[in-house]
Amino acid sequence: MTSRDDGTVAFCEVEHLWIPMPDGTRLAARLWLPEGAERAPVPAVLEYIPYRKRDLTRLRDERNHRVFAAAGYASMRVDMRGSGDSEGLMVDMYGADELDDAIAVITWLSEQPWCDGNVGMFGQSWGGTASLQAAQRRHPALKAVLACCGTNNRFDDDIHHMGGCLLTDTVEWGAQLPAIIASPPDPQSVGDGWRAQWMTRLEAQTFPLENWIRHEWRDDYWRHGAVNEDPDAIACPVLAVGGWADRYSNTVMTLLEQLGDRAWGIVGPWGHHYAFSGNPGPIIGFQQEALRWWDRWLKGIDTGIDREPHLRVWRMEYQQPADWVAERTGCWIAEIFWPSPRVTPQTFHLADGRLNGSGEPPTGTAAVPVSGVVGLKAGDTGYFGRVGGLPLAQQDDDVGALVFESAPLEAPFDVLGQPVLELKVLSDQPVATLHVRLNDVPPEGDVGRVSYVIRNLALDDGGSPDDTLAESGRRRCRIVFPNTAYRFEAGHRIRLVLADSCWPQIWPAPDLAHLSIEQASARLHLPRRNGDDAADRHVTFARPLPAHDAQNEVLRNAIVDRTVQHDSETGRITAAWHNTPSLVRFGATGLEFGSETRCEHTVLPGSPQSATCRVEHSLSYRRDDWFVEVRCVAELSSTPTTFQPRGRLTVRENGETLFERDWSPNIPRTCS
Repeated sequence: MTSRDDGTVAFCEVEHLWIPMPDGTRLAARLWLPEGAERAPVPAVLEYIPYRKRDLTRLRDERNHRVFAAAGYASMRVDMRGSGDSEGLMVDMYGADELDDAIAVITWLSEQPWCDGNVGMFGQSWGGTASLQAAQRRHPALKAVLACCGTNNRFDDDIHHMGGCLLTDTVEWGAQLPAIIASPPDPQSVGDGWRAQWMTRLEAQTFPLENWIRHEWRDDYWRHGAVNEDPDAIACPVLAVGGWADRYSNTVMTLLEQLGDRAWGIVGPWGHHYAFSGNPGPIIGFQQEALRWWDRWLKGIDTGIDREPHLRVWRMEYQQPADWVAERTGCWIAEIFWPSPRVTPQTFHLADGRLNGSGEPPTGTAAVPVSGVVGLKAGDTGYFGRVGGLPLAQQDDDVGALVFESAPLEAPFDVLGQPVLELKVLSDQPVATLHVRLNDVPPEGDVGRVSYVIRNLALDDGGSPDDTLAESGRRRCRIVFPNTAYRFEAGHRIRLVLADSCWPQIWPAPDLAHLSIEQASARLHLPRRNGDDAADRHVTFARPLPAHDAQNEVLRNAIVDRTVQHDSETGRITAAWHNTPSLVRFGATGLEFGSETRCEHTVLPGSPQSATCRVEHSLSYRRDDWFVEVRCVAELSSTPTTFQPRGRLTVRENGETLFERDWSPNIPRTCS
């Protein structure tokens, strides 16, 4: 292979090639291939996602794959079946064809004359999850995976539900995914058959939001493709990377616990992004860390990455709450193994507004105020990686909730892992929501959120329907928070907050519920990290590599405009955001690609059935005199017994309507 002056390898880019599947369907791929690989084969790394290699993730793809090719890897980006330029159909996420195709692509890669038979797989979000799913199939050529912002638990730690409650994020994704799938293959790649391929795709277009709402609990639909259902099936090494501002971050430490010495994890402060470009910072040199990983497991080079602590995380500290911060206050810490013997639970009783570490638990009950609109200060859930959207000052939401607070801490209190709340809850409704927050109360300044968890009280601890609440009005719960790493400073107070809602993140329960807890049985267990490990002082990462986008031009950057309005006449609350139009021109393909999203949530306090959600997502594609606009609107309303999602897909070509489809299912509502 030809080396450059900087020690990297010269490579070529293959803009488009076809990979045949066993059933004759062809998947479209883009390849970055080191020069001379035909004579001296190299390992291959694969990114497998449905996000359109020609435009949607093109800028991001080039930042990763060029670096890997320059380091001597055949680096390939594949559009999943039914997306981008690939043939076939996609009707929902994680279908059987999708998982089978991943294995077929790995087989094809390993058999190419320029590949030495060793394959790694990586990706972010869907791509990270697909990498974990492929690892479970134990293909002999798949030597290691690198999963960023992926999920191993489709029901609890995905975009659709949280604690058994329906996320309004699923409505946003319900508008975005159909627009992505309905977008045209690029005529430059596909050739003369592009229009027939596109029309076949449009005619088969589905409304996946219907499935996501219809399956209200952890049934076989959610178990399919969920890595945590059989983690022992993963035999190859796994590096999992996440960010605390991303709800998928829970996957990292859970995977380490399940896989033991086969897994390593990194969790930084950023959101749903690759770690070289996330917000808030500090971000890290993801590509350099990835190359250490690939060199170790695909080339057999001793890079030392397998001797790193299995867990490296950014331990957060108090910071004045704000929608956006450039960098999150804190520092890197490490645990040689996870779970760590240095982390032990410290138990607090919930006692008449106080968190007590000792003493006799009180008797009696404590009532959760009836609100229905707690959560306006919660920020985004973090799934989509929008800039900003961090939780705001929590004291306004705390006013409408049940609060328990510790005395000022005499020394710093470090939390690492999953807090657990044990409760016996009383409810006058068979379906009810419990929203629990762990907050940091400083001596001065606003109250900050540390972690939060949502629980649908109509489901048991395993996420299955349970009539106990309906029959007796009581439910004993073990509520497990997501993993977190946080330091409460000396002089600060730990605050536990219980509310009946988390609007607009969570769709409201059918009716307002009067909730209370039995204080005698209530316990909060915080995973306290003890001692001073010298390894903490040696956790460092390289700085991110600069982007090289000489061929591409960002014509308009998107910004996020968030608003909350209270109608003084009707009392209706409207929480909205607008991801303003973005536009980029790709020099190599001559294509201009744009996107825009609008979202609006409304509710009348005291009336759960007044809740509405509307998301409009638009994509555009322009080259010379060819212009395509794809627009999908997803809406949700409900009654006490039905969910009523609505969808409308419109595709326009050169100003003329080419395709329209409407969906209006009524879905029985039984336990959410």
